[in-house]
Amino acid sequence: MERFAPKKDVTTRLQTTFEVELAQSGKTLKVSEDMSILEAVGNAGVSVMTSCEEGICGTCETTVLSGEIDHRDSVLNDQERAAGSTMMICVSRANGDRLVLDL
Repeated sequence: MERFAPKKDVTTRLQTTFEVELAQSGKTLKVSEDMSILEAVGNAGVSVMTSCEEGICGTCETTVLSGEIDHRDSVLNDQERAAGSTMMICVSRANGDRLVLDL
């Protein structure tokens, strides 16, 4: 399946500040309510492949080592979301105070 627009319910969800720990680089970042994880990671000098930045391509899919995810992408299916092992960091957020990513 190929999507050409993000899911519509994403923009109505609550935006909160949370922390992201990058396990490989040893950095801990604060992601504000007006910033994506992808932006925070890039600002910290960590390179991540990206393309659409709307949650529809899957290019920025990142392994999650711990934390609860608020999936906002249009790529993962229900089983993949329930597993909680990856997320699209361009649009998805933490559903709590902290995430640990394999970056």
